[in-house]
Amino acid sequence: MPEIPENPDLAWDLDDFRQTERAQDFVLQFETTLCVYSPSVEQLYTTYNMYFPKELARRMVILPDPGVYHDTFNFIEPEAVTATGLYIIPGELIDKTGLYLSNVSEDRTLGNRQIRFEAGLRSIIKRRPADDPFLPILAKGDLREFEESWPVLHLHRVRPETLQRLSDLDKSSITNVITEKLETLFLTQRKVA
Repeated sequence: MPEIPENPDLAWDLDDFRQTERAQDFVLQFETTLCVYSPSVEQLYTTYNMYFPKELARRMVILPDPGVYHDTFNFIEPEAVTATGLYIIPGELIDKTGLYLSNVSEDRTLGNRQIRFEAGLRSIIKRRPADDPFLPILAKGDLREFEESWPVLHLHRVRPETLQRLSDLDKSSITNVITEKLETLFLTQRKVA
């Protein structure tokens, strides 16, 4: 049975969620398709499992797969990871189906524009310069509740060009893994839609 990991970045509190089961279902669809970042140990996990242990009421525990240590990237400085202000929202929140990309205003309302998730991300990725790609990841606190019942995911991004302690090969590997996982997510969403 999973325990709270020593790394506090891997135990996400769900106490503020009124619809805990809805939040769990929502975040689980990203378990194999978005990487998770831990600033306290400067690691990026590409292979992990999410658990919701009953004995750890209202918590989600992320456990990296110890059998694939090569799927964990080290020396990912917090300065290389930035908040994007973009959110993945469930289409039901706006009376549609599938996933959408949106911004959220300071007053915690949806921004003026919501765009289909894949189309929105592809557009952002296409507009980024080659030396500063858009590589979305998750960090503790990114799973949030909106309008008291809808789970949404805020996105962070890693900026490989700022990683001073990594080789060009490692930076390229990070880019490739995140890109491949995004393609898997796009494919999964097309099948659902």
